[in-house]
Amino acid sequence: MLNSNLLRKLDMQDLMVFVAVYEQSSVTDVSEALFVSQSTVSYCLKKLRTSFEDELFVNTRTGMRPTYKASSMYGHVQKILESINLCHAGAPTFDPMAQPVTFNICAPEYFEQLILPRMLKRFDFDDLPVMVNMHKFETDVPAQELRDGSLDLVICFGPHFHRSHTDLKSRMLLEDDLVCVFDKRATPLEPRLSLQAFTERRHVFPTPWTSTTNMVDGWLARQAQKRQIVARSNSYSAALKMITGTDFILTLPRRIQRLLTNDAVFNHCEAPNGLPGFTLDMQWSHNVDQDSANLWLREQVIKTCAELEAA
Repeated sequence: MLNSNLLRKLDMQDLMVFVAVYEQSSVTDVSEALFVSQSTVSYCLKKLRTSFEDELFVNTRTGMRPTYKASSMYGHVQKILESINLCHAGAPTFDPMAQPVTFNICAPEYFEQLILPRMLKRFDFDDLPVMVNMHKFETDVPAQELRDGSLDLVICFGPHFHRSHTDLKSRMLLEDDLVCVFDKRATPLEPRLSLQAFTERRHVFPTPWTSTTNMVDGWLARQAQKRQIVARSNSYSAALKMITGTDFILTLPRRIQRLLTNDAVFNHCEAPNGLPGFTLDMQWSHNVDQDSANLWLREQVIKTCAELEAA
């Protein structure tokens, strides 16, 4: 908002005249420099004096001398004109080749195992000076870190596993489901586990984020069932080691099972009927929705996920 209604009558030409008179001290020189008549310069000065309630420039033998207020205004008016020029030019387009850049992404291990390696290989192939700094996904979406720019993107599971934030933008990246993985010597005969067989086995649980709830146990609770967890691991690969040589069961995303399990050591079967799948979602701040660097990063993630879907 403006401090005075008088300021509403000013336009860009008035501000250009102010700067030109301040720098050149001559109405004649200003009219020639701005390609306007001397009467136009005089009219602009009259509007400026009325709007700012100050003489601004005093006519002397050596030219137009700025008043104290005009001297204090000069730098601010310059910045206004510079800002208008920046608005007209638009934000510079992000060029990943121009200089080294670091992106901060908060994501579960699923993203680090499945998507990030493909992205980094593409960056390396294209010789891009891009660094990705990963942050571990904790209890919930770190919305404030997205808002203040500490994080560029958050990758999380969905739908509805985390509290929604109306000021964040979101996009689904891909869908996946869960399969049951065993040591090959402890594989059940049936191609799909029954709910009873699933709950009777002892489970190793790779925690995708720091939380007391998860997609498997939440579903079991709705069936009035629960499972026995013998160990919680920080990673999928550690969980696979924990079930080796045992009859423990490990419930993994299907894409992770295909990526990490060795057919000579492990086998898998379908999860009980009704166990829901999940989505992988990307969230970012509305503040950077049109930021060219953030837009470029999102495009890389989307492109990689599309490659996975097509594979």
